[in-house]
Amino acid sequence: MAEKKARVLFISQEIFPYLPESEISTISRNLPQGIQEKGKEIRTFMPRYGCVNERRNQLHEVIRLSGMNLIINDMDHPLIIKVASIQSARMQVYFIDNEDYFQRKFVLSDEDGKYFADNDERAIFFSKGVIETVKKLRWSPNIIHCHGWFTAFAPLLIKKAYADDPLFANAKVIFSAYNDDFPEPLNENVRKKILMEGISKKDVEILREPTYENLIKLAVNYSDGIILGSDNLNANVLEYINSAKKPLLPYQNSENYLDIYDEFYNQFLNDNTKVSKGKK
Repeated sequence: MAEKKARVLFISQEIFPYLPESEISTISRNLPQGIQEKGKEIRTFMPRYGCVNERRNQLHEVIRLSGMNLIINDMDHPLIIKVASIQSARMQVYFIDNEDYFQRKFVLSDEDGKYFADNDERAIFFSKGVIETVKKLRWSPNIIHCHGWFTAFAPLLIKKAYADDPLFANAKVIFSAYNDDFPEPLNENVRKKILMEGISKKDVEILREPTYENLIKLAVNYSDGIILGSDNLNANVLEYINSAKKPLLPYQNSENYLDIYDEFYNQFLNDNTKVSKGKK
């Protein structure tokens, strides 16, 4: 019988060519392709920001996956799933969409560079939307690799709210930290908004001050492994990552990262120890 392929779920805040080239969007485009070519099965997700050109990129709605409502801050928000193909890479990208959060023509900040006041809710909706869509796909990932601060709620959700779901119970979460600081803290009520069954106030105490640094620390707390995605990380974040004593992959240049990332994944696939439920 053929050996079952390892499955890697990529959750990214931006992917080229749907958004301009950047450190995150470039690796989020090339890494999944490379990992797929190494024999692993992949699924890749990003938000469907309003500036993503649906016609040019041939996005279409996946009706069988859409239609669910996610509750954020006591309000129902319909979850719409779209998909597009990068033909040259033989890979699909799933997009999480919602009229309230992702219709505006900008990504994280408006035309004047001011960050959107609801970025906290947009990020929570995105991470929840990915997890619920993966559940609908009945696709159980071995590795979940999160890229960028916009994905920072995913480790917490997977390790706490979805910890007993058989699809995610044994998944290992890897978080790539980048030089992607945002200037103003998130909405002060973000701790209340992320609470759901399985997540207590204590679990998100670090977001009492919802700064960029504390959000990344939250992601580190609930991840099994960390990758330094940028060469010049926020000094406080870097110090916290080093003190967390979790498997850590230092920054790799763009020439040789693929084999090294794949080896890093394989460490977790070969590790039969119990999955971390987050920092106590």
